[in-house]
Amino acid sequence: MNPELEAIPARIVSLAQAALSQANAHATYGGPGIEHWDQMSVINAAHAGELFLKAIIASEHPLLIFKDLFNFTDNTDRDLEIDQLISRGRTHDFEKLPKLLWATTGKRMPDQDSFDELRAARNAIQHFCAPANTDFGGLSLRFLYKNIDPLIRDSFGLVAIEHYEDLSDGYDYLVERLIRLELSFTVPIDFSVAEVDIETALENASEAYRDWFAKAMDKK
Repeated sequence: MNPELEAIPARIVSLAQAALSQANAHATYGGPGIEHWDQMSVINAAHAGELFLKAIIASEHPLLIFKDLFNFTDNTDRDLEIDQLISRGRTHDFEKLPKLLWATTGKRMPDQDSFDELRAARNAIQHFCAPANTDFGGLSLRFLYKNIDPLIRDSFGLVAIEHYEDLSDGYDYLVERLIRLELSFTVPIDFSVAEVDIETALENASEAYRDWFAKAMDKK
């Protein structure tokens, strides 16, 4: 295989990490001047999810993410090159990726419902008809941490909370938001928060979630 093709998964992951960093920040912060971040988090989360899913699929074989393989041939014996993929290739649509993931890797989306909810919200936002009074940031985080976080941990050894925009408080407020939403997340070995009070964030959490958090801290 052309070495350029073998590098495709890593190239996709690099861009996906940038999209995840934006999604985490946009889903966590709000206020005057950044009111649009809530809805933008959906766009960023969908972008990150689409890229990570394609990277996992491409790790099996780079060409599996393309739906028009027969258009690549130019009837010569030349190896398939990256410029041909860029100019001619069409990758599978976002909505098809869970089925493609299962067909190519045997892995299922951990939470199909949150995938479907995010996809519907993204389509609404893109067509300027997003419903009012919706917690788009929460929706984005549910999709990311029920699906993408466990998938990228198992496939690439990545930790979703470690991807955030260049903010001085790191992932502290992101973690607080996840706790208040009772979303489990991969805990890094060097996990540490200083800007928020974890016990306060856990005050209204269910017993089941508090048990999960305690066990996650023990494993760390």
